[in-house]
Amino acid sequence: MKTPIATFLFSATIVFHQAQGQEKWVPVVKDESSIHYRLTHPMHEVNAVSNEVNGRIEIDPAEKKIEAVTADVDVMTFDSGNSNRDSHAMEVVDALTYPAVNFAGTSVIQQGDSVFVRGTLTFHGITNDVTIAGKDTWTGSSVTVDGRFSISLTAFKIERPSLLFIPVNDELKFTIHALYRF
Repeated sequence: MKTPIATFLFSATIVFHQAQGQEKWVPVVKDESSIHYRLTHPMHEVNAVSNEVNGRIEIDPAEKKIEAVTADVDVMTFDSGNSNRDSHAMEVVDALTYPAVNFAGTSVIQQGDSVFVRGTLTFHGITNDVTIAGKDTWTGSSVTVDGRFSISLTAFKIERPSLLFIPVNDELKFTIHALYRF
């Protein structure tokens, strides 16, 4: 239980921090954001999208700078346009046991309008380091981030599905479009 003095000090620290750099956490605008994946097989390519991205960024709007990033998505929200394929994909990634993919940024590097977010991605119960490369576009009271990254299915201990006894490529490619309003 917090004492009145502890609550005051905590509140004062937040106010002081925000007054110094104007940093603030901003949630993603869900209905205007998405994450896509592309899985490639020598004979076929699968593209799927989820519009159910959750996440937030810490920004300094005065400096037009992203300070921190967190995001997650429920794997069952991806839609490839083929419900049988999506059901099989959910089996492959053990969606009932591992329903979410989580990203926690550990560092953000900005170079002009390019942004590189390093962090940890937890998928299929395994956590690995990833780097998301992207572009941030600041307009008025919003910032849009378009990014991309790839992972290895085997690095996340996911058995690669096969078509005609030929497994899909090990690389799973993601693209992200995220809008934040502040």
